[in-house]
Amino acid sequence: MAQWWPSPPLSDAVKAGLDQTIRDALEVAATPPQDRQGDLLLPRWTLKRLVRWVKDTFAIDCCRDTLRKVLKELGFSWKKARKLLNKGNPDQRAAFLLRLEGLLDEALHERCLLVYIDEAHVHLDTDEGYGWSIKGERFWVSSSSPGLEKVSFYGLYLYNLGQVRILPYERANRFTTADVLKRLRVEFPEVPIKLIWDGASYHRARLVQAVAETLDITLKPLPAYSPDFMPVEHLWHWLREDVTYHTCYDQKADLIAQVDHFQARINADPIAIADRLWVRAHLDPKEEKLRVST
Repeated sequence: MAQWWPSPPLSDAVKAGLDQTIRDALEVAATPPQDRQGDLLLPRWTLKRLVRWVKDTFAIDCCRDTLRKVLKELGFSWKKARKLLNKGNPDQRAAFLLRLEGLLDEALHERCLLVYIDEAHVHLDTDEGYGWSIKGERFWVSSSSPGLEKVSFYGLYLYNLGQVRILPYERANRFTTADVLKRLRVEFPEVPIKLIWDGASYHRARLVQAVAETLDITLKPLPAYSPDFMPVEHLWHWLREDVTYHTCYDQKADLIAQVDHFQARINADPIAIADRLWVRAHLDPKEEKLRVST
């Protein structure tokens, strides 16, 4: 029987080399393409590639488990990257957050209903995602191959109430957007409504602007390239985790029904909604320095 021998401890020189190599790759990844110098792009350093790098650089054979432990000791962790839209204007973003303070205060003192609105186009086919499965066996998710069939959903976060509304439509355009505003006003006929959303073309359509004015709904657009200011983005992540991961829908009505169940379930727990749909009210100076406003 073959015996397994642990890799010898890595020297301080190897650890320092690993630390600098990964930090260099992180710096290149966070550098806007407009400011990147040269054509050389550093690879995504997986454990497999790092094993090869250590062998080529230091003539040392080590296993992935040894590298994993060393990387954790150096303060690194394996995580999913997040995309930063570097065209966001830091000054406009800061100005928006100053205005947001006033809106949040009005909502806190019940002087208005603060509503965030965003749209998502959810396909009937499954989102594969990660999940527990039997070791050594494939993890199959059955699909009826519905192709690109999808439902457009409008997500409304009623900040004061800690509730959401998820409204299905065939597509998102100026007409369906106007209908959403009308439905919002019907549900809340007497309350001053202040609405935050992004700069999608149908949000800026004359029809939508006119309907909002008629319904006395004040529109507050987000600054450009700032999806991190939209808490409904977290709602879409939550919905996909609970509704479309590992599940294919053969009919649109089936997907809509499951989304209705999801909405009813999470609205029963406003604390969970407030926790998941947190509102960003502060900027990270280090992050803002990475933006390149044009």
